[in-house]
Amino acid sequence: MIVTAWAMPWEKQYNEDVLLERAMQAFWARGYEATSINNLVDATGVNRGSLYAAFSGKRQIFVRALEFYDKKFREDFLGDLLATHSPKEAILAAFHSVVIAADDGNDRNGCLLINTALEMSPHDSEIEKLVSEKLKMVENFFHESLRAAKEDGSVDAKLDLEKTGHLLYSLFLGVRVITRSKPDNSVIESILGQVEALLT
Repeated sequence: MIVTAWAMPWEKQYNEDVLLERAMQAFWARGYEATSINNLVDATGVNRGSLYAAFSGKRQIFVRALEFYDKKFREDFLGDLLATHSPKEAILAAFHSVVIAADDGNDRNGCLLINTALEMSPHDSEIEKLVSEKLKMVENFFHESLRAAKEDGSVDAKLDLEKTGHLLYSLFLGVRVITRSKPDNSVIESILGQVEALLT
């Protein structure tokens, strides 16, 4: 049986991880509303027809790009800290890594999860749920690290784990927002000092 070229199944002509990385960068720089399909075509190098063949539209590309961001900058990042540091040092390293990245100019777009929460969560319940779930995992990182630090004796045995975990999470979100601009060093030093004081 002869199968003509037009009858052959459509195949992707691109690496999906590369596409999602580039789409993520486009959304990260502009936000969801300001990023058009044409912007995504330019950013990914994949034509409009292929994008629509692989995704139902801009929104699905965004959701996949957001999940890609979460895997790389939340799951892998925090996982690496836990694998290479003691629990207490992992918490401190999380804060210092954000500040260092901002100082180097590598993190001036802030956190895509937080940016999305501010832009879309108020009027998009599905995105709100997705972002809330991902940010909850960030909070869990602090609670679990504190619990392990208490067990290994590196923090005060009387430390209130729940309250301290909530506070560290709030401070971390604050640092992620503040470092989008070029804040006065005293502001950042004050936050880092408070984090260190909580863990003594």
